[in-house]
Amino acid sequence: MTEEKRQAGRPIGKRHQEDVRSKIQATQIINRLYSAFQGEVELTAIQVNIAKTLLDKVLPDLKAIEQTTQLTADVEVYAWQE
Repeated sequence: MTEEKRQAGRPIGKRHQEDVRSKIQATQIINRLYSAFQGEVELTAIQVNIAKTLLDKVLPDLKAIEQTTQLTADVEVYAWQE
């Protein structure tokens, strides 16, 4: 039986594997920085700068995006008369 048939669902592609690896590595860096924040470990300024640089490479930069939309609609008003 081939490897693809043994796996449930679709086979994992190379790009997906790279994404998963980078997320795992990013998680390890974040955990290390969090441990330093909690006072569990001490990091030098160089280690913090390196961690920040590596995170900038693997995590998307979240920026504020303003989206403006103008909606137009035809409205009919009916008056009730009793």
